[in-house]
Amino acid sequence: MLTVYGDIRSGNCLKVKWLLDRLGRDYRWVETDVTAGATRSADFLARNPAGQVPAVVLEDGRVLAQSNAIIGWLGEGTAFIPADPYDRARMYEWLFWEQYSHEPYIAVVRFQRLLGGRRADEIEPRLMERGHAALARMEAALTGADWLVGSGPTLADLALVAYTRVAHEGDFDLAAYPAIQRWIVRVEGAFGIQSSPGA
Repeated sequence: MLTVYGDIRSGNCLKVKWLLDRLGRDYRWVETDVTAGATRSADFLARNPAGQVPAVVLEDGRVLAQSNAIIGWLGEGTAFIPADPYDRARMYEWLFWEQYSHEPYIAVVRFQRLLGGRRADEIEPRLMERGHAALARMEAALTGADWLVGSGPTLADLALVAYTRVAHEGDFDLAAYPAIQRWIVRVEGAFGIQSSPGA
């Protein structure tokens, strides 16, 4: 059985949990509180020297880290990875973009506001600007399209919905992004994700 080390408050960790649940895979979840320093323990660092969650211990004892690498491994052979090479590459394009141009802003502001206790006026304006730029990029891509890639849900949708659906917790008002709002509902339905209040 797979063992998943994750913090349930983390969108990166939830991506993995949602896909495991959607695929009906057996796994053991080990709640790992990043704010309490659980990822800095010698025991955890022996598993994942990067000191980050999620981390998955495979049935044979090997460890895999980084959320999008994990969902990529889990998604092999499923309809959530496009068969067409171009569409598959576009899916990975979105996965790389999510970690470089979306998560560092949307997720970081959410963390600072929700878990760090910072006031809105204590958030660096550049983080808000970049977060809105990321949402605008998604809004443009989803205007006239149901999914980020192709004609059905892919790992790109799963990866990007994780923090987008709770962007309001970082003061990103999704009312300005109607295509994203409709897409969130579709992705939640496709992956069996409970709707997020206020999203």
